[in-house]
Amino acid sequence: MTARKATTRRTTAKAPPKCQVCKGTGEVAVPVKVGRKQRITDDQQVGMCLTCFGSGEA
Repeated sequence: MTARKATTRRTTAKAPPKCQVCKGTGEVAVPVKVGRKQRITDDQQVGMCLTCFGSGEA
């Protein structure tokens, strides 16, 4: 008879940390620029997070 192998405890993979800039959403608010001189208005539009490239992971 063969000896039994010792079983090892499997560890689960930890979730990668969330991006601090977009807080894990992958999107950030970008101010809207209008006109020839590129005036910044009070409006906001959604843009891709450049820190995590939209993945939401740091």
